[in-house]
Amino acid sequence: MAGASVKVAVRVRPFNARETSQDAKCVVSMQGSTTSIINPKQSKDAPKSFTFDYSYWSHTSAEDPQFASQQQVYRDIGEEMLLHAFEGYNVCIFAYGQTGAGKSYTMMGRQEPGQQGIVPQLCEDLFSRVSKNQSAQLSYSVEVSYMEIYCERVRDLLNPKSRGSLRVREHPILGPYVQDLSKLAVTSYADIADLMDCGNKARTVAATNMNETSSRSHAVFTIVFTQRCHDQLTGLDSEKVSKISLVDLAGSERADSSGARGMRLKEGANINKSLTTLGKVISALADMQSKKRKSDFIPYRDSVLTWLLKENLGGNSRTAMIAALSPADINYEETLSTLRYADRTKQIRCNAIINEDPNARLIRELQEEVARLRELLMAQGLSASALGGLKVDEGSPGGALPAISSPPAPASPSSPPAHNGELEPSFSPNAEPQIGPEEAMERLQETEKIIAELNETWEEKLRKTEALRMEREALLAEMGVAVREDGGTVGVFSPKKTPHLVNLNEDPLMSECLLYHIKDGVTRVGQVDVDIKLTGQFIREQHCLFRSIPQPDGEEGPWHPDSGGHPGAL
Repeated sequence: MAGASVKVAVRVRPFNARETSQDAKCVVSMQGSTTSIINPKQSKDAPKSFTFDYSYWSHTSAEDPQFASQQQVYRDIGEEMLLHAFEGYNVCIFAYGQTGAGKSYTMMGRQEPGQQGIVPQLCEDLFSRVSKNQSAQLSYSVEVSYMEIYCERVRDLLNPKSRGSLRVREHPILGPYVQDLSKLAVTSYADIADLMDCGNKARTVAATNMNETSSRSHAVFTIVFTQRCHDQLTGLDSEKVSKISLVDLAGSERADSSGARGMRLKEGANINKSLTTLGKVISALADMQSKKRKSDFIPYRDSVLTWLLKENLGGNSRTAMIAALSPADINYEETLSTLRYADRTKQIRCNAIINEDPNARLIRELQEEVARLRELLMAQGLSASALGGLKVDEGSPGGALPAISSPPAPASPSSPPAHNGELEPSFSPNAEPQIGPEEAMERLQETEKIIAELNETWEEKLRKTEALRMEREALLAEMGVAVREDGGTVGVFSPKKTPHLVNLNEDPLMSECLLYHIKDGVTRVGQVDVDIKLTGQFIREQHCLFRSIPQPDGEEGPWHPDSGGHPGAL
């Protein structure tokens, strides 16, 4: 299936409360796979029409015969991409559209029956198919990672030890990757659902403490699906590894219509910057197809988002895009822009290949790289004893993915600048410049760490995942995120006999996600030297305290906030 075009679908949602209150008119219509839009200011003009692989009419209710449900969207797009993953292809599904157009609903959906989005349906279907295809000669393994890109910085949502932003690095064999991004082993859909919930709660905590909201960051959920088959005739094992990238992009917006100010304006600028870069990359790739020649320059590195999605955009991947549309006349310009964006995307062709035995090939190439670096260091006079100190046991766990320091590329006027130290200079294995002993030493050590990680057994990966889960739950409990008695983090566990506080938020996904216990005696609240730490403009260092007095029968007695002599008490 090499050279296949990107699948493009558009989906129009119902009016929201704001559009209904302004008596908005529907300017979008669909007929088959064709989507048309009418300019409300020039209604006499002919409508602009676009043809896509799928046009989903979700503007009305389920009673409408033309209505496209969550299940239909998954059957058309999700099932096809999952089949490609079982064949051994890399796949990617990403949602694009203006703020509030329905991207997150299409990708993640809601917890209600029949309202689940593409991501949970695909994960559930993946394990359902695995359970049906069990055999003695065939085995499967699944690993997941979850990150967000906020203001051009990458954050790991599954590792409680992750502090600050992670760096995007490049390796001559691995290509672009995120340094130290956790990749956790899972054995069931329940494991994936729990990790997704933990990741969303990690975003909630960040939103509470840093004034972010979930819709203002790009979310990338990645599944690495490995199939191992043993050939009884030859006695050899073969592997197919598929990388499934599920991307919920932040919403594009206009500053004047969103009323953004201050920090929100800066956030919007970074969102629009990455989406603009994505548009430039799509245009350059589309031009390359129409002109039948390679483009002089494709600006992947102008944004962290496009750099990480490089393979999914015109590379080794089967890719689908879902464009979410608002039907209202007040959003005509944004909706038309989204349709043009999607129309450009369908011209891109990806050169996907089946990824057979990549692990063995990768280890062989990395070992050749180790041998070459060792020869280089020996030629530069480094002693064999110094090299021996760098050796990493290939059978031991490799830990987090190390940083690969690429040699500096010569400066040129067309080279884009690095972003806040996030992106490293590119590396070309075909024309490698001379590197010094320090760089060679660092790359040798890091490559051997990668080999150790690739040689980890499945049992070792499961043990690391369990250890990270325990650390994550302990940290979430310390931060006030609700944790059930059975150790899960799905939903909110409200103790029946222990007084506690929960948060309220205008976003229903973030409301009641934080829980703080009021312990026996005095519980202090504030920012410095307190039991419950809160941040915010109006939170004082010693804000207030709660007194809880247990009854003789073990029941909690009356409890109340007490100023304790501190100003600003609740």
